[in-house]
Amino acid sequence: MDSKNRKGRTLRILLLVIAVLAGFFLVVMAIDCNRFVIRKYRYRTGKLKKDGKVILLSDLHNKSFGKGNYKLVEAIRRINPDLILVAGDMYTSNSNGDILTAQELICTLAREYPVYYGNGNHEHKTRLFPEYFGTMYQEFSKKIEEAGAKHLVNEKITLPEYNVDIYGLEIGREYYGKFKTMQMEAEYIETLLGKPDQNRTSVLIAHNPDYFEAYARWGADLVVSGHIHGGLMRLPVLGGVLSPAIKLFPKYDGGEFKEESSTMILGRGLGTHTLPIRIFNPGELVVIELCQS
Repeated sequence: MDSKNRKGRTLRILLLVIAVLAGFFLVVMAIDCNRFVIRKYRYRTGKLKKDGKVILLSDLHNKSFGKGNYKLVEAIRRINPDLILVAGDMYTSNSNGDILTAQELICTLAREYPVYYGNGNHEHKTRLFPEYFGTMYQEFSKKIEEAGAKHLVNEKITLPEYNVDIYGLEIGREYYGKFKTMQMEAEYIETLLGKPDQNRTSVLIAHNPDYFEAYARWGADLVVSGHIHGGLMRLPVLGGVLSPAIKLFPKYDGGEFKEESSTMILGRGLGTHTLPIRIFNPGELVVIELCQS
């Protein structure tokens, strides 16, 4: 076999390998974009008056797991949580976007469980720019509150039976810039939420996990976040590949993190937007066991 033929054969083999790998990743992506797994965590603190079971939802982006999201709803019913925390981006901020998928899910859940909803950057965007999005945000907020959900926008609600304060934090859009993370001071959070009560467990719904250190300095005991989508694709050892801020291998991509006396549980979300990619990274339904230590 002459040199030209060998090079041609090598090229064909290389192209075949590339095609097989591309096909494999497309199949994995199609599967992972259309399924979710249940991920469990346990949080212990001596401040609790009683134990509880919490569901964390985030980043649905109008994804529907079956008609009316029945697969997701049935999974939640089987878990039978004491309360549900929502860390934002349940719909996507498109001017002709759909809010009904997220609205229907939250309303269904709020009729059965206590639901506490914190905004993500997509809800925030539709609230700030009605000239582009009309009454999308107002209609969504009204409907979920009518169903019983507590929509927390830089405010808190106290659950005396648990000795817990739940805060819904909405930070400025400048903190969602691409390629870099802005400096955030604990004082900034204090201007939005006031000071946390050190005698109660402070649960902070904070969509963007990049500022966990600031949340910890502010005094959050437990932070629940989303936003990163698990880094779109997950690799062994390296973890998530790309964040929404276009940063490679983000520090916070999903899981449990510690900062002094604070804990953050970061869900990898349920849906996608813009880049419809999930590879080795299925959606997550997060369960948090709150335990008295």
